[in-house]
Amino acid sequence: MKNHRRDSDPCPNLFFSEEDGFRYLHFGSPWIQGAMRVGRPYDLVLEYPRQMMACALFYPKPEQIVQLGLGAASLTKFCWKHTSAKIDVAEISENVVMSAHQWFKCPMPDDRLSIHLADAKEFIGARSDFNPPQWLQVDIYDEDAKGPVYDDVEFYKLCRRAMDKKGSVASFNLFGSRFEKSFRAIDEAFEHRTLVMPEIDEGNRVVLAFAGKALEVTMEELYERAHRLSAAWRLGAVRWVHGLKAKNSVFKETTIRL
Repeated sequence: MKNHRRDSDPCPNLFFSEEDGFRYLHFGSPWIQGAMRVGRPYDLVLEYPRQMMACALFYPKPEQIVQLGLGAASLTKFCWKHTSAKIDVAEISENVVMSAHQWFKCPMPDDRLSIHLADAKEFIGARSDFNPPQWLQVDIYDEDAKGPVYDDVEFYKLCRRAMDKKGSVASFNLFGSRFEKSFRAIDEAFEHRTLVMPEIDEGNRVVLAFAGKALEVTMEELYERAHRLSAAWRLGAVRWVHGLKAKNSVFKETTIRL
């Protein structure tokens, strides 16, 4: 394990573990906050960030992506490699940013990637009508991993207001026993335009929430997109549609309206 300490940093106790060709990020506790296959650093290793890419089922060609929380940069790397979008990441911890570059192969900022040393709530609150994203991906946990750092209706409304009014989708990583509380807050903030994905073995659940112009998409279109994504990304996107269909009543119709 390699320690990286900076006492003034919100995450002063980072450490990394490695096993069987995988490297893991920890925020001072045994909880895994990110992972990388050392030999294939741009793969998505854990299931929950894979599910967070379900944004592509609904808006396949984003021009702007905003991510709150960097972690081991799994989503950042994957989006940078597999989309042509501009990507803005807000991360409050300089230690996390440094470790992402040094230990998890995160690309350095370029004309498509910007990493902002910023508080997630302040960043998204100041972003209204400024390069609104078609995808918003939110994964903000501290070392206790008990729930998102911001987890109330006010924060989720800020997220919705910052999103593209022409039509956009957010994916939120939720974890543990607080899921129902978190989901209710997201559902209220997004005016009940939400979908739930199946819980994975680690206890994570991903919620998708929609903003802006109403979306209509057929089941046939979703499955066609899922097959294309599965071939291109090798993420099992068809299973996402199966899971959404099983968990959300809106999928009983041939045309899904969100």
